[in-house]
Formats: sequence, C-alpha cells, structure tokens
Amino acid sequence: MARGRGQSASQGLTWNGWGPAKADQEAHVPEGTGGTPPRTLAEALRTQGDGSLVALLRARPDLLSPVPSDLSQLATRAGTRASVVRALERLDRFTLQTAEALAVATEPAPYDTLRALLTGDEGDPEIEAALPRAVETLRDRALIWGADDRLRLVRTARELLAPSPTHPSPTGLGPTVAEATAGMSPGRLQEILTTAGLPSTHDPVSAVASLTALFTDRTRMAALLDTAPVDALSVLDRLVWGPPYGEVTSSPTPPVQWLRDRGLLLPATTRTVVLPREAALHLRAGRAHRTPEPVAPTVAPRASDASTDARPQVVDNTAAGQAYTALATIEELAKDWNEGGPNVLRAGGLSVRDLKRTATALDVTEPVAAFWVELAFTAGLLAADGEADERYAPTPAYDDWQELPAPQRWARLATAWLTATRTAGLVGGQDSKGRTLAALGPDLDRGAAPEVRRRILDLLATLPEGTAPDPESLLARLRWERPLRGASGTGRHDDLRARLAAWTLNEAEMLGVTGRGALASHARALLGPSEDATRTPGDGAGAPAELAAAGLRAARALAPLLPEPLDHVLLQADLTAVAPGPLLRPLAELLAIAADVESKGGATVYRFTPGSVRRALDAGQSASDLHDFLRNHSRTPVPQPLAYLIDDVARKHGHLRVGAASAYVRCDDEAVLDEILADKRSQGLRLRRLAPTVLAAHADAVTLLDGLRVMGFAPAAESAEGDVMITRAHAHRTPPRTAPAPVPDGPPTPDTALLSAAVKAIRAGDLAATVVHKPVPEPSGSGSAALASAAAASRNGALPRTTSAETLATVQAAAMTGSAVWIGYVNADGAASQRVIAPVRVEGGYVTGYDHTADEVRTYPLHRITGVAELADDPA
Repeated sequence: MARGRGQSASQGLTWNGWGPAKADQEAHVPEGTGGTPPRTLAEALRTQGDGSLVALLRARPDLLSPVPSDLSQLATRAGTRASVVRALERLDRFTLQTAEALAVATEPAPYDTLRALLTGDEGDPEIEAALPRAVETLRDRALIWGADDRLRLVRTARELLAPSPTHPSPTGLGPTVAEATAGMSPGRLQEILTTAGLPSTHDPVSAVASLTALFTDRTRMAALLDTAPVDALSVLDRLVWGPPYGEVTSSPTPPVQWLRDRGLLLPATTRTVVLPREAALHLRAGRAHRTPEPVAPTVAPRASDASTDARPQVVDNTAAGQAYTALATIEELAKDWNEGGPNVLRAGGLSVRDLKRTATALDVTEPVAAFWVELAFTAGLLAADGEADERYAPTPAYDDWQELPAPQRWARLATAWLTATRTAGLVGGQDSKGRTLAALGPDLDRGAAPEVRRRILDLLATLPEGTAPDPESLLARLRWERPLRGASGTGRHDDLRARLAAWTLNEAEMLGVTGRGALASHARALLGPSEDATRTPGDGAGAPAELAAAGLRAARALAPLLPEPLDHVLLQADLTAVAPGPLLRPLAELLAIAADVESKGGATVYRFTPGSVRRALDAGQSASDLHDFLRNHSRTPVPQPLAYLIDDVARKHGHLRVGAASAYVRCDDEAVLDEILADKRSQGLRLRRLAPTVLAAHADAVTLLDGLRVMGFAPAAESAEGDVMITRAHAHRTPPRTAPAPVPDGPPTPDTALLSAAVKAIRAGDLAATVVHKPVPEPSGSGSAALASAAAASRNGALPRTTSAETLATVQAAAMTGSAVWIGYVNADGAASQRVIAPVRVEGGYVTGYDHTADEVRTYPLHRITGVAELADDPA
C-alpha cells in the first residue's frame, strides 16, 4: 500500500461529529446449513438438529414466549428488532466485531472474505484461531446462517450494523461506491472515470463497477495513491478510521479537489463528502476494525499481591470475621426496629432522616446503612406492616432466621444478595424524572445486577486462592464480555455496569464473601463447582433448589471459620463487662438489657449504669437475679462497685407505685411525696394529694412514670391489685411477608425439560405447516362445489374445505388404513388451525387420533373440522 504522509491539508474540509457507532446495535437470526443451500432462515432452521434448536432457545429465551407454533414463526420472531437487540447485547466484543465485519461485506460472504476483513493483509494468528468460535456463536444464536462459503448476516442485523449517514458503523467505514454514487449524474461518473485513468463506459452501472474494481485492486489502487499529493494523503489519514464524513466548502482546497475528481471522496450531501468503503479498506490494509480484540483481557492480580505469597487462610479468617459482623449488624438493625421501625413514605421507602437515624444506630455511614437495610428487606427479614400508619418492622421470617445456626443465617443473606436485583448503591441518586431514590423505595431494581455480581465472583474464582484482582483489569474483562450493555443513546458509555462492579466488590467485602479483596473458600462453595468458561454470564444463579444446595455447601464451609459462642464475660472494676467473642443468645439478650454497649470489635465492651440496671429491673429481674447472673457468667469476681450499684438501684426501684386514677402515686414515705409536689417539673403532671401517702394525677400512668423518672426517681408500675407490673418491650412483627421477587433483565433461562418440550412442539407444528398433502383433483363437468373449494385450498395452502360426508368418509378410511390426514380445525373460540392427525376411532360425531402437531392423542368433534385431505407421504 502506497501512502504518503505530510501536514494536514484541512483547508476547506472540516470534520463533523459523526464517529463510530456506539455498541448499541442490534442483529437478526440466521439459518442453518445443509446439503442444499437454504433460501430462508426457516429453511436453515429446518436443517438443524434438536440439539441446535435447544441451544438457540437457551441462548435466546425470549423466543419461547409464547412457544412458536412452527419453525417459520420461530424464524420470524428471531428476526424482530427487540429479540435481535437482546441477542447482540449478549455477545462478547470479538463476536460482535465479527458480525460488524459481515455487515460491511458483500452478501453472501465466504469465510475467507470475513477472515480477511478481520485479519487484514498481514494476517493475525490470534484472530484466525478465535474466528471459528465467533462464527459458530453467531450461527448458534441465529444471527448468521448459511455454509462457510455463503455466510449471511440476517437482514435486521445488517440494517443495524451496516454503515449509514444516520447510523454509522462501529467499524468507522462509510458506504460502498455503489451506495455513495446512487443518484449521481452519468456525466459526472464518466468524468471521475476519465480523471482516474479508467476507460469510459456506456452506462452508470458499468461505470460504478469499473470504479469499484479500481478501488479493490491493490496494485492499481497503490499506483493511483502514488500520484496523490502529500496533503491529499493527509486528508485520507483523517478519514480512514472514521468518521468517514467531512464537510467541504463551495471552493475546496486543491488536495480535496484532487480526491473528489478521482472518486476517492464522493458527495454525501451538497456540502458533505464521504470516503468510499472500498477505498478505506485499501488504506486500512483490508481490516474492518482498527483494533480487533480476539482474546478476552486477563484478570490480573492486584499490584500489592503480585509480590507476596497468597495466604488463603488469612483471607478466609478475614471473610469469616466480616460474615459474623454482617449477622450482628442485621440483628442490631432488627433490634432497632423491633417495636416498629420508621414510617413508610407515601411514595414508598425510608425518608432521608430515618436513614440517617438508622446509620447512627448501626454506627455506619448512610450508604452502608442503605445496603444492610436493603439486604434485610431482600432476604425477607424486614417489610412494611401494612397498617394504616404503615411502618417497617421485622417479619415472622426473621424470628425463624434467628433460630438457625450462624453459618446458615449467613448463607441465607449471601444467596439473597447474589440473586437480588435491588441495588442499594442507587440510594440517594435520582431517577429519570429527577426524583431522589430512597432506600426500600421503588425504582431500585436493576436487572443486570445479579449477572454482574455472579460474573465478578466467577472471575475472582479463576484467580489463585488468596489473590485479589486488579479492579481495572476486572472492569476491562467485563466490558469485553458485554460491550453493548450500558451503551447509551448519546454515544457515550453509561457507567452502570462499572458502578455495579464497584458496588459488588464493596458489598462482597462487607458481607464476608471476600476477604481483603480475594474470594473466600466458603464463597467458592456458594458458587458451586467450576463451570464452563463459555457459560452465559449471569445465567448461573440457578433454580431455588440449586441455590439452596449451594447455600448449604457454603454454610458447611463457613462453620469451622466462625467462633463458637461463649457463655461468659469478664467483669471489670470500672463497671464494664468485656465479651471476648460472640455470646450465647440468652446471655447476649440479658446483657443487652442490663448494660449499654460501649464499643464493638473483636471484643464487645458493655457498661453498667443506673439506667441500664433499672431497665433490667423493669424487665422483671430482681437484684438477686442480677447478682446470680453475673456470678454465673463471669470468669472474674463480681467487682464490689457493680454489686453496690445493683443493690442501690434495686433499693430505690419500686419505692414509688404508679397506677391509674387517671394515675396515682403512692409511697409510704410522705417526705418523698412532699419533694415531688415541691418540684416545679411536676407541674405538668397536675398532681394533688389524696392522702398523706397518695398523690393523684391527671396524666396517664405511662406519662406519669416517664415524668417521675425524668425528675430522678425510680417508680414502678403496679396493677389494679397492687402488684408490681413487669414491663417488657413489645416486639412488633409484620404479617407473614414473602421476600421481594427479583425483577429480571429478561426472560429467565428455561430448564432442560421446558426446552425439550418446546422443541417437540415446534417440530410437530412445523410438520403440520409443511407436510405435503395429496392435491384434490379439479372437479370436471358438474363436479361438486365442495371439491372445487378443496382444490383451491390445496393450491393456495389454506385450510382444506370438504363436505361433512366427505370428511367423515376420509377420516374413516384413514382410521381403517392407519394413515395420517391433513385437517382444518376451528376451536370453540373461533380460532382456525391446520393439523396432521392419524385417526384411530371415529364414532359418535368425534374422531380420536394421534395429533402430530400437539404430539399427543386428542379427540375432535367432526362438526368443527372444516375439511380433510390425504397426505402425499405418511409422516408416521
């Protein structure tokens, strides 16, 4: 290739914003191959075996909704724009580049032509090795069809991927010479031929062919470019890799004029020129893409890990610690909302204020609090109670979850996170209408989230144990596997998948799926055994039974890593108790009532205060109970200050009695009542003395109790019989609630049984639609009108039409001979269909036989059969 280089000669030629099309393209479906070249997609599908059809329906499950009646309908549905878009979005970058190369090739394209477009004149062993897999993928997904000597990209894909002024190709190529010269005057065409040194022709068609032949002939094209001015070659350099369009002034510069005179720049509009595709391919040395990517980028280890030995045990221990923290955080959240959590906003979700309060209670940031709240909601542990004043609260499932062993509780959380479409990272952002997205609110579902999470964990599993990935290499791999996902309508790459990847890495670390960025061993068990590398990313979530089995495997792997719950604490003289690890549930619950949590971490520090001790007494504990509890569960002696604190609070506890008068206060010590009446803070309670030892109040008993405690007293409530009432926190629960169902990105991957049944139904329907039946002879002379109608139906492919007597006689004969017939049938809803049946019994106005279309034995009323015709060959 002879090309000169020099300074840019852009005078008179400006560059518009047209660039390579974004990867938001769409495609169509292919046909299969066979001995006789197929003419349509349906014919190509008919040459494929059941295994190929199963693979097609598995890769494109949208084709199954509903199950196509025959292969023609399957081919039609596979060529719709929506289905093609979805199919293209699930292609990796090189397979997509292969389809794009076919879109700029002349149809049908031999395999060698396609290879040349991808490898160029120099060749590329990596591309040549990867190309057969890409072609097979496109063929399996019905995006190309035909044998290797006649590859055809389906029409919809070609329309979407081929270059056009309004929809440029990702290859950066422009239109062909024939497309660019459409509408050009014959005289102008002849001028271009003469200037380019080609002989004149007699018509525009031969002129276009001559110019095309020049641009595709490497020797003659090189000779032409050898005569080009250096500035003209500079102009071509600006256009060769796209965009291929440029604007010209009314008086173009000499370099641009030289290119226009020889057809190297052809007019696109009155002020726009374009570089023809054939000329651009010559300048590119035959390559359709500037940078083909036949090999997936490798997920590299993190730089900090590359120079150190991997330590899987450290990773597992770190992840197990995070898993324990995750369980404790969910329990803390449920405890905070135990008596009824925040109100539900009118539009759904938590208010910003409630999210801040929850974050403070959990001692985390607001984004992290949103993650834990969403995770508990996704796992079905929290929900709205559905009351008039709707609030969030734990569900009955939370109580069941609490009774499970810690490893199984973690597995429940991990599997819920892995399959959830709700995306906590979106909280605080805005939707398309500018409204703030709230935690637990609507519009947080993103169908791509499970796919991204699962794929990231699969990629982490490919690294050596204990090795964390380099985030940039991980993102590069995800972009290569799904280049079209996230391509925006503006031509810029939407970063949703990149953000999902970043959120996944952070959430996996918080949940204990990873430790120090590396995948933990129990998370590998959650993913299951190693899967084929060609598995469609995101399809591995599995059925509920498979997911439950994976959760049990992960729980068994995690169990040895979690610490055993302890039955003791260490009491200290500063009124604190240290729990050196997780505590048994009864011990933890009682300690949480009798003391306040001062700090958390590897060891939890509790502090005893007068308020916390009074809280335990209010809950029904006595001073002796508390002394026994501490003595039995402390590995250190009970400090004297703590014993004095308990006795002192207990001595005052219950000294005052509060009942309903509206409310009253009684005390044997009159001086205490005098002190209460003298306190200005009691004025709001509107107290008055009924007796030397009794005060009456207009306030209710609860308000009176709270007021006296604010004043520094320690009253106890009493019943109507005068007994001390033990007050316990009321655990508020929602009615039974199911966990929110994920909102999938598309139809779920069908299971093997459904695919097998669908293929059988499609084959049976195709048999009925394509079966060859005996032509009904033309009636002669005064033949019946029914025979004439049947003959016309036979010729036109419509439903057969025969009289009732002829229908009865034909099906009876078929039942006697065991042959199959072709019938037209109208069901009770008036829907007409054609079927192939093998009658076995005709009686009582019904015909019973094996229906090849439905692949089962059925009975049809004779009066609903429009007509019958014999088959040329018995399909049975």
